[in-house]
Amino acid sequence: MGSNPSTSRQRLDSWKEIAVFFGRDERTVNRWEKELGLPVHRLPGTKGRVYAYTDELSDWLAAPRTGGAGLSGATGASLKVLPERTSPAILVPDSSTRLEAVPAPSTVLHAGPRHGGPAKTGWLVAGALLIVATLALMLYHPTASLTSATDTGSAATGSQQASPRGVVQASSPVHSPEAEQLYLKGRYYWNKRTPEDLNKAVDYFTQAIVHDPSYAAAYVGLADCYNLLREYTLMPSGEAYTRALAAAKRAVELDDQSSAAHASLAFTLFFGTWDLKAGEREFQRAIALDPNNASAHHWYANCLLALHRFPESLAEIERAQALDPTSTSILADKGNILLTTGRKDEALVLLQQMEKTEPGFRSPHLYLQYFYLRNKDYPHFLAELKLDAQLMHDNSGLAIETAAEKGFAASGSRGMFEGMLRAQKKFYAQGMVPPTTLAQTCAWLGNNDGALRYLKAAYEQRDGSMLFVNNDPEFEGLRDEPTYRDLLTRIGVPIEN
Repeated sequence: MGSNPSTSRQRLDSWKEIAVFFGRDERTVNRWEKELGLPVHRLPGTKGRVYAYTDELSDWLAAPRTGGAGLSGATGASLKVLPERTSPAILVPDSSTRLEAVPAPSTVLHAGPRHGGPAKTGWLVAGALLIVATLALMLYHPTASLTSATDTGSAATGSQQASPRGVVQASSPVHSPEAEQLYLKGRYYWNKRTPEDLNKAVDYFTQAIVHDPSYAAAYVGLADCYNLLREYTLMPSGEAYTRALAAAKRAVELDDQSSAAHASLAFTLFFGTWDLKAGEREFQRAIALDPNNASAHHWYANCLLALHRFPESLAEIERAQALDPTSTSILADKGNILLTTGRKDEALVLLQQMEKTEPGFRSPHLYLQYFYLRNKDYPHFLAELKLDAQLMHDNSGLAIETAAEKGFAASGSRGMFEGMLRAQKKFYAQGMVPPTTLAQTCAWLGNNDGALRYLKAAYEQRDGSMLFVNNDPEFEGLRDEPTYRDLLTRIGVPIEN
């Protein structure tokens, strides 16, 4: 994952290192030095070489500031930096507007529904320090990596009416026109579901909150962004869910009658913290507050899929589709639910058509990848594996696909799985592939001991794919194993006999 900058006395020896400490670009920190007195020192006898000490930078952050200039809206706030777990800080306020720093992602990992293969990148969430003044609760629960088959549809609150594609039109209370326009821009980019557009959405929702810290819908939008970032980008699920949980809790605190806020909280509780009972209760609360909240029906459908309540899952996804027929994410997840519940022909037609009309949308490629694998159509599986890695900008995924392709050319399907496993082990050792991915490959190779070993690691690491392993046919050979059954019992998902 890389080393973590410390808030103790550590020297940073370039503008680049100073920028990384804050999670911003060099031009921004250069401006802070000129306009806000950022404590940067210059080496005598050199042309432009600088250095800074992390404790001085932290003290500078903690100093109160007033006036118009500031850290993207963080003026007049008292800041402090907490010890970091990853890399540069994004700043998150508590409910009294005192700002505290939580780690910003310096490394982003693949966290998609059914396949690991994360890759280390230099990606940082767009507008990292614009997260200042966005989340009003401190972070309470540890979160887990999740590779679930879920995505957001449309959102609504009890006092609001949902438009298709997630736009929420507020009726009460009245918010500033600037905040509402920023919110609407956020929803526009959120619906596009590309890494770049999701980062723009984070930026717009954050700006809306800066304009109006009591705007519950903007916190919902921010939570929805993080719930997507862990799936459609390489952002680590643990980091994404930490932020989603804080934003959703703040939204509920601001408006307990908000269906959208309860749906976002339900999503994070169920898939992020594995509090399955609380998550389902929140889904039911969201639907009770607004039966027309397409997002709540959509997410609840995937919750029910994990719980093996297949007829209910299908009913919920069809209800979501009826409420928001233009949502590609709802349609793709319907295809996945149809695959899981045995309606494969119907699912295949749907997903292949989506792949043609939405070639840049990840979910159809991902679900078709597993359909082809489980039906031993290995050339199509390899093609989808490569497309998925390309869409995710996932270099480790591309390396795994290359190893699989070479193995397949040399010795067929067994060579493909053996090549995949070698590459996966390499990236797993670097923390770049979730353990469930290796468990699946071991299972395909008939190595039950290896599959169980990686599933135990997945449980210990709270890899969210564990919520869905009992839906995966590759693990059928493990269903009589006491270790396998014990793991699923501890998670709380049903065990299929």
